[in-house]
Amino acid sequence: MAWPDIFQRRALLSRFSHHHVVVFLLTFFSYSLLHASRKTFSNVKVSISKQWTPSAFNKSVEPAEGLFISGIIGDRLNLRWVLSFGMCSSALVVFVFGTVTEWLHFYNKWLYCCLWIVNGLLQSTGWPCVVAVMGNWFGKAGRGVVFGLWSACASVGNILGACLASSVLQYGYEYAFLVTAAVQFAGGIVIFFGLLVSPEEIGLSGVEAEENFEEDSHRPLISDAENEDEYEPNYSVQEGRVVTHVKAISFYQACCLPGVVPYSVAYACLKLVNYSFFFWLPFYLSNNFGWKEADADKLSIWYDVGGIIGGTLQGFISDVLQKRAPVLALSLLLAIGSLVGYSRSPNDKSINALLMAVTGFFIGGPSNMISSAISADLGRQDLVQGSSEALATVTGIVDGTGSIGAAVGQYLVSLIQDNLGWMWVFYFFILMTSCTILFISPLLVREIRSLVQRRQAHILSE
Repeated sequence: MAWPDIFQRRALLSRFSHHHVVVFLLTFFSYSLLHASRKTFSNVKVSISKQWTPSAFNKSVEPAEGLFISGIIGDRLNLRWVLSFGMCSSALVVFVFGTVTEWLHFYNKWLYCCLWIVNGLLQSTGWPCVVAVMGNWFGKAGRGVVFGLWSACASVGNILGACLASSVLQYGYEYAFLVTAAVQFAGGIVIFFGLLVSPEEIGLSGVEAEENFEEDSHRPLISDAENEDEYEPNYSVQEGRVVTHVKAISFYQACCLPGVVPYSVAYACLKLVNYSFFFWLPFYLSNNFGWKEADADKLSIWYDVGGIIGGTLQGFISDVLQKRAPVLALSLLLAIGSLVGYSRSPNDKSINALLMAVTGFFIGGPSNMISSAISADLGRQDLVQGSSEALATVTGIVDGTGSIGAAVGQYLVSLIQDNLGWMWVFYFFILMTSCTILFISPLLVREIRSLVQRRQAHILSE
């Protein structure tokens, strides 16, 4: 096995400037704020369901079509404008949805549905844009650990949303929406004036130009070649410069890229499970164990803590192996066991928090990896080296397909829980996690074969 060279890693770190740090932090907190406003709905679900909505409407997920469209738009318009517009306009919708309607004592379920659909469409601009910006600044050398740490933004947003909501919930749920909306709107203004979309904006070389001149880093983690030794980079060099053709690819072309469809379908199953925990966990803790709503909100943070650690550690391991699918498959196999364990958690907050963190590690970690590092790999693979405008489209496809699964899951979780009980909900999660492994199995077999071949070649060369 060809282990990453320490000098290559030092060269990678030396290329990081303060601009990289600023981009990392701005994109991280922009999506954290978007997730915080989503989490508010989950955190106050018990309060609002008692007051103005039947439980059938207590579901929230960004429309999948919004992610498909936002990815395409993000590849054709300025990413900073799209992201800033989405954050500010979404904040206004959240403010109207949760605060203005309560202040006016106006309760209409169809208005709530329309507002939340619009909010989902606006929020869907976030993920394709931030992943595309990160892909513009950070190359595939070390991408697993960088994106693994960065993808904690969603979990940090969940924690932030839970803390903000629980801190003001005693004054009324409308103030939970008010606080998160205000912070998100301010974040959108900061993004508009402070975010640099790509290194080229300030005269630095892009990640593709740097990768093309490195000896090893142009070997893709996502490759269509069965034998890696046959891989040849498909860029051309003329007069010492890399010739790139910046052109956005079509939706159909993006779907045809190797790995996009399998990972998209797999992510639909996995995001169903992950978002069910995201939206239903506080309600489950209150409903199943009888714990106070504020206590349930704070306890649900441990699932996100596990996801943060899992995404970072698994990303690092995948960088070392230079393969993603084996790490994902092993984590998902262990996730099945963790789901069985958590479904039998006793009425003890400490034990529940521990089992919750373990479950978040094995479910949230792979979910973060697919939606960030793997999406970036897919959008930057060798077949699209000539099109740096593919990343947001590919990310929109992966996350949009995932949101279809998440949206269907919210309905099914409610249906199963009402008719069969919470234990059958966990059985359903186990089934969906198993399906995730099944859909990535062709990629898993190919990558394991590649690892074996690489190991054999290394042994023969010694």
